Amino acid sequence: MPDAERPLLPLLDDPPRQRRDAARNRDAVLQAALCLVAREGAPAVTMESVAEAAGVGKGTVFRRFGNRQGLMAEVLHQSELEWQASVIGGEPPLGPGAEPLARLLAFGRSRLELNLRHADLIEAAAGGDRRSHPAWAFAALHVRHLLGECGVAGDLPLLATALLAPLDVTIVRQQLREGYPADRIVAAWSDLARRVAAAAD
Repeated sequence: MPDAERPLLPLLDDPPRQRRDAARNRDAVLQAALCLVAREGAPAVTMESVAEAAGVGKGTVFRRFGNRQGLMAEVLHQSELEWQASVIGGEPPLGPGAEPLARLLAFGRSRLELNLRHADLIEAAAGGDRRSHPAWAFAALHVRHLLGECGVAGDLPLLATALLAPLDVTIVRQQLREGYPADRIVAAWSDLARRVAAAAD
């Protein structure tokens, strides 16, 4: 049979056109959501506005992400991936190359700033729980590692949890409402971290 008459069948590693279209639609929706959240803030973003910005039907957005919380969770996930990459392989002191205590202090400031910047997004993504558990698990593991590098003994998993608790969005927002500026909150957290690390001496 001449090549021109052969049916066009996808190769084993060539996904069907519908799958490529679905992936393209998903990427378009996610990029639209990221842009809208950055420009207007998470509370103002609706499934309808995302669909319009992405150039797809509202049903497509619901099929890809389930509901608004699912969409916001994916937007938050993208932000977390970028932040985690800077922690794992970015410039010191947040990334590798600095002393463990310096990295720990940089981590606290960076995490607090990120939580404040994305407070509404975190709430929208996590619902009533108001916490992204994968993000929390990464942060806890990283702080635990840095405490170990600082020579801190004791129950490192619980010490890491104790250090992360003051950085929680709900707690920080309440402190800001009570009139404590962000720099004071960071300074107090840094003092706490230094005291924990000093216990290793």
